Amino acid sequence: MPIAQPPAPSAPVTTHLPKIALVGRPNVGKSTLFNRLIRANRAITHDRPGVTRDRMEGQVRSRGKQTFAIVDTGGITLDAHAAVAQGPEGIRGFEAEILRQAEAAMAEAAGICLVVDGRDGLTPFDEHLAAHLRRAGKPVLVVVNKVDGVEREDEMLAEFHALGFPLLPVSAAHGHNVRVLEDEMREMLPDEPEEEGAEEGDDADDAEDFDAPEGEGDTDNTGDAEGDEPSAEPKGPPYDPTHLRLAMLGRPNAGKSSLVNALTGQQRMIVSDMAGTTRDSVDVSFESGDKTITFVDTAGVRRRSRITDSVERYSVNASLKSTTKAHVTLLVLDALQGVTQQDKRLVDLLDERKTPFMVLVNKIDLVPRKLLPDLEASFKGMLEFCPHVPLLYVSAKSGKGLGPVLPMAERVRAECHVRVGTGQLNRAMEEVLTRHQPPVVRRLRPKFFYLTQAETNPPTFVFFVNDADRIQTPYARYVEKSLRRMFRIEHAPMRVRFRSSHKKKGE
Repeated sequence: MPIAQPPAPSAPVTTHLPKIALVGRPNVGKSTLFNRLIRANRAITHDRPGVTRDRMEGQVRSRGKQTFAIVDTGGITLDAHAAVAQGPEGIRGFEAEILRQAEAAMAEAAGICLVVDGRDGLTPFDEHLAAHLRRAGKPVLVVVNKVDGVEREDEMLAEFHALGFPLLPVSAAHGHNVRVLEDEMREMLPDEPEEEGAEEGDDADDAEDFDAPEGEGDTDNTGDAEGDEPSAEPKGPPYDPTHLRLAMLGRPNAGKSSLVNALTGQQRMIVSDMAGTTRDSVDVSFESGDKTITFVDTAGVRRRSRITDSVERYSVNASLKSTTKAHVTLLVLDALQGVTQQDKRLVDLLDERKTPFMVLVNKIDLVPRKLLPDLEASFKGMLEFCPHVPLLYVSAKSGKGLGPVLPMAERVRAECHVRVGTGQLNRAMEEVLTRHQPPVVRRLRPKFFYLTQAETNPPTFVFFVNDADRIQTPYARYVEKSLRRMFRIEHAPMRVRFRSSHKKKGE
């Protein structure tokens, strides 16, 4: 098996927008506030502490005002000596990694919002974190969350004055004072001209209209693993060769986050041997030559019958939804586990939806050499019904096989946008029919009239015939294989449809 070197580490993409970091102890409502500010349900929210672990970025836009970025972070637990302390069960074992992620966010931020819980009052964790932020030397605003109205503001804010920072009462769940919070955040930003090009149709002007009840596990990623019809419309914005968006998909603990870190050259995602470390779908961007590449790291997808936890259910939905918004999906499989039923289900799902995807078999360096031939045969057999899908053997730990990953993903995406002229298509159809005519079905041979390309992403070809019911599956596969060869669409998904252009006799 040829082994390529991993790509050289690249610098992360730093948005030109100034940033505000949201920090605080677990379960104070940072993710709910994040969703409220960006007017979208991107971060998973839940009553359980420790749902957020990796940091997540979004943009705050209001018509006629400066746009800026905010960063959601995991719950921080510090002791009186600014060392990590044991947190609640949801983050236990991840406290140091969460602090590292939060400190990276604060280092890039122009200002920091310390989010506290007005109902719980001032806690030691709040005090220790405030002392830590005081040493950072950046503007800090204490956001007292869960204050649902002006009538209790004085009472719920009283003890937080001891922190020595400006205070602002808000309710992330109900939108109270969120517009004021946005203005206060802008006051912490460096002086810059307001960004032009705010969309006229942006209804982000009124935070009160956004319904994001706290602790309900809300997320806009509500895809399902079964039953969704593939869309006939091209997905996403027009083709831009300078930007590539890749979704990581796979079972828990297959190594998706490790691969993101290895391919980007950043320790951007928290990595652990514990399955289910990643919960939110997190964007990680970096520069590769003249291209911007964004990985969407997602939570592991288990069989639905085994999911009893509501947070995992939301995470799985977010993972499946991410594949519809990415240019190419990287399905990560565990070489040590071999081909599992869940792997086959995910392949079937992606193939049925005509999602552009490739398969990365991770941890290949841990497989004994004598077992490699049988292992490769089993993975090739899994792709028997979609042989166009690229199959790469890689190792996030050693870097083996990572070199071809990004070039192959770019190739898959480019093939999705292939457009062939009608004249060229019909000459190709003539060649296909001359080489192998359709078989006689019910004493008649199907007659082909013409061929056209209906759409791209994926390439969709429509054959107009006298009776589409007479086109059998083996011949349809022959036609698709011929089109792939002639137009060099080797790895992208493809739709080939047969449509009756005349009524059948007796109708």
